[in-house]
Amino acid sequence: MADGEIFGRTKDGAPVHRFAISGGGLTAHVMNWGAVVQDLRLAGHDAPLVLGFDKFDDYPAHSPYMGAIAGRYANRIANGRFTIAGKTYQADRNFLGKHTLHGGSNSFGKQVWEVLLHGADFVTFALHDPDGAMGFPGALDVTCTYRMKIPGTLSVELSATTDEPTLCNLAHHSYFNLDDGGSSGILDHQMTIPAAAYLPVNEELIPTGVVQPVDGTAFDFRKARTIRLAENGEQVLYDHNFCLAAQRGPLRQAALVHGAVSGVEMEVWSTEPGVQFYAGAKVERPVPGLGGRNYKAYAGFCLEPQAWPDSPNRPYFPQAVLWPGEVYRQVTEYRFSKA
Repeated sequence: MADGEIFGRTKDGAPVHRFAISGGGLTAHVMNWGAVVQDLRLAGHDAPLVLGFDKFDDYPAHSPYMGAIAGRYANRIANGRFTIAGKTYQADRNFLGKHTLHGGSNSFGKQVWEVLLHGADFVTFALHDPDGAMGFPGALDVTCTYRMKIPGTLSVELSATTDEPTLCNLAHHSYFNLDDGGSSGILDHQMTIPAAAYLPVNEELIPTGVVQPVDGTAFDFRKARTIRLAENGEQVLYDHNFCLAAQRGPLRQAALVHGAVSGVEMEVWSTEPGVQFYAGAKVERPVPGLGGRNYKAYAGFCLEPQAWPDSPNRPYFPQAVLWPGEVYRQVTEYRFSKA
């Protein structure tokens, strides 16, 4: 099934379909390339809530996973190496030529998904990732449903099954700006993340292995404060996992964000044990974004619920191994309102 409008074509000529869904005061455009949320709007707020592009061709050329589903393993795997049941695998090393990021150079966020179902308030995509793709073992069958719920909720529902033991760690990767769609920055947004610990990283953004309490650090967001925070005269570079729980579980609040001037609020709720907060230091693009906006550094931020990064190499982190007969399930909700 593939209705909706043709939004563009891949370099191989495959059509990319875009779908409109709405409900609960939200309207979104989503496309089956990368299962991307291309645009998201809230009634009573003129600007888009996410960063994106008006033209499809700008996505494969310039998008840093804007609105995409990251997988087969979201975030980073050190040296792209991991072991499952005594067997070691080498995944595609697409980050600094050394590590695996978001599943490799031809990851889920860069593929055309099948359209399974589409209604007024939802769309469901499916992807078959074959055994050995990007170095990962086992065939993985994935579904992604975007669903609008009342009030003002974009629900991201992910599931997956495999025929061999493999890794499965998926994440939604929108860049948000709750004020003006990215015309200005997000550093004065007020953020709360109810996490008592985070994962410090080395100079290559790989977790050091320490689970660090946030007490007395620049990573303490347990009380609402601005993202803007300078150390030694420089903005703190946030691209870290915040530790919400020891394992996947029922829906829990992962973050709460208020726009600096708009009155728009976003709550993030998820089943996942971690949330990666990226403040968008490198989001500047050489082409215009939605509505002709020129995105500069910190034009948007990401809150990506997921398993903790590099967990295959840290056995005391929440694990992301999926076994035959199991079903991976994630639910993440982005709940919007305006004062």
